[in-house]
This record gives sequence, structure tokens and C-alpha cells, in this order.
Amino acid sequence: MGSDTRARLLEAAAQLFREQGYAATGLKQITAEAEAPWGSLYHFFPRGKEQLGVETVEHSGTRYLRLFDLVYERTGAADEAVRDMFRLSAEALEKSGWADGCPIATVALEAATTSEPLRHACADVFAGWRAATARRFAAEGLEPADDLATYVFAAFEGALLLSRTGHDTGPLRVTADIVAETIRQRARK
Repeated sequence: MGSDTRARLLEAAAQLFREQGYAATGLKQITAEAEAPWGSLYHFFPRGKEQLGVETVEHSGTRYLRLFDLVYERTGAADEAVRDMFRLSAEALEKSGWADGCPIATVALEAATTSEPLRHACADVFAGWRAATARRFAAEGLEPADDLATYVFAAFEGALLLSRTGHDTGPLRVTADIVAETIRQRARK
């Protein structure tokens, strides 16, 4: 039962942080959304909101990396996997009424100058995503794999921000095409 409550708290925090940000999300709101007793929050996260934030970022980072791995395994090619991730993000963003952005970026933008533990957690997730993607790219002979992975995530996060604020999936879709073509061109070299 305890691990279920903890998981619900992490999921609720992840959803609320994505939709409204870290600072605007209260602990009581998280426990209500998780349908968890108030005391359970401090039982699982005795250092409070910042600890919950760090663990939520880590949890979300792991979940999204697994999603990318599934998409990559299904397509079997870097360009198609990246295009599918952009497309899935565009669909999720539109379906959520423009509220469901990157689970890490929303917190990262707020925490970069206010919380070293949160900043580190976000930086570690982004670094992990880039490293995993670079390994996949290198396995396909795409070089320089590290630089290409950095480019993909920078383009993705920027396009997601433009789409979310503009209430238009166009930036995600256009960027997906350009990034996929760049990867295809690298594969031909």
C-alpha cells in the first residue's frame, strides 16, 4: 500500500508540475490529486517539497526515457523515432489544452536559479536523455552522436515551448521534419 501511495504522489506532482509549474503547485493540491493522506507526503518525502520535486523530476525523466526507448525500438531508425516523439508530444500537448509540456523543462526554467537540488536533478535528467540518445545514434553510425543528441533535444524543447505558448503544434511538426531530415543526412555520410 505504501509504495502505491508514494507512486500516486509522484505521478500527481509530475502532472501538476507539467501543467502549472513547480512554484504554483502546493503540497495540499498534490496530496488531494493523489488521493493520499496529508501525513503520507512527509512520510515519503520528509524534507518536503524540494525533495518531492527532485524525486518527481527523476521519476518523470525515467518514464520519458522509457517512452523514447519504446518508440525507438518500434521504429528501429533514429530519424523516425525522433519524428514520432515530436508527433506524440504535439498530440499530447493539443489533447491537454496546451497544458501538458515537458515534465522537466517546466521545473527547470523555474528552478535554475532558485534551487540547486532541483537544478541538478533537471540537468541530470537532460544529460541522461542526451547520453542515451547519443548511444543510439552512435550505434547507427550517426556522428558526432553527442552533438546530434544535444541538437535534437534543444530543437525539441524549443519547439515544444513555441507550440505550448502559441497554442499551435506547427513548431513541433515543422521542427520534427527538419530534425528528421538532418538525421537522415547524417546517416548517408
